[in-house]
Amino acid sequence: MRRSRRAAGFVRPDGFGDVELYLLTQGYAVLSVDMPVVAEGGEGTLDGHVPQVVANAAAALDAAAATGLVDRERAAVLGWSFGAAMAANLLAHSDLFDAGVAISGAYNRTLTPFGFQTERRSFWEAPDEYMAISPFVYADRIDEPLLLLHGGADSNSGTLPMQSERMFDALKGHGATARYVLLPHEGHEYRSRESLEHVLWEITTWLTRHVRD
Repeated sequence: MRRSRRAAGFVRPDGFGDVELYLLTQGYAVLSVDMPVVAEGGEGTLDGHVPQVVANAAAALDAAAATGLVDRERAAVLGWSFGAAMAANLLAHSDLFDAGVAISGAYNRTLTPFGFQTERRSFWEAPDEYMAISPFVYADRIDEPLLLLHGGADSNSGTLPMQSERMFDALKGHGATARYVLLPHEGHEYRSRESLEHVLWEITTWLTRHVRD
């Protein structure tokens, strides 16, 4: 998410980039974390990404709980774009969170076979890593509720709407609790007031149902 513009000491919400600020107004403690990942396969690879992200998330939750402001047993994870896949992977590969929200993500990396993010190898050069970083492959392991949001006109080659459609089908096929929301005419980021307000409603309703209550 983008940082908010700041003026005279006050925070001015900036649409899509300020979901976290809205959640704060609804009584949620929001932890925004930079997760360092060291490529075990060398520069241009994402080897070892998922285990390191899980370790980072566990450390962040422990630190947050130590402040006394965060209930370690009622936590959710939210991510956008590449972060959406990270959120889904955290649900698939750990029991750290009670629910997740994934926005405009790419969940099956075999659909981007010629590289993505900092991964410069093709699928045929590193098939194991493409599979390891694809939460679609591990949909059967996700037993926490997951909300999927996607723009219907997303033209980003790595995050076409079919990514969320197929992830949702995989989750429902394995009996998981999931919801898929497609926002008409929206791209990789959402622009219209109606879409932004609906996204906020979807997220807060999901968290209230599966985390707070």
